[in-house]
Amino acid sequence: GGGGGGGGGFDFGEVMVHQMIHTIEYVLGCISNTASYLRLWALSLAHAQLSEVFWEKTVVEIGVESADGTMIFVCITAWACFTVGVLMGMESLSAFLHALRLHWVEFMNKFFDGTGYKFAPFSFETMNDEVIE
Repeated sequence: GGGGGGGGGFDFGEVMVHQMIHTIEYVLGCISNTASYLRLWALSLAHAQLSEVFWEKTVVEIGVESADGTMIFVCITAWACFTVGVLMGMESLSAFLHALRLHWVEFMNKFFDGTGYKFAPFSFETMNDEVIE
């Protein structure tokens, strides 16, 4: 005997198709993960560019050109508030998307089988029906 259980013989075609499916899933997973991390990298580049645009539009064009110390202080304060506000919003979105990606893409692809039993929410009506029967 060849060992390994199962009554049927070895079917090379079935094994080949099965391995090809796993290979395609693996390659698609790699592409998906790469695209996801490239999205995070692009978001960090957007942060740097937004901060630079805010600096140019507030501090340089308004503050420095006015040549007034108070105006420069006000412009730097406005720049700091705008930068922190917008970037905190973008970082919060980035953190949320990354957590969502880790949960749905990484966890669900590796560990979730979808086997089990159908969810039945708690209900007094069904509980009463079971007691009566």
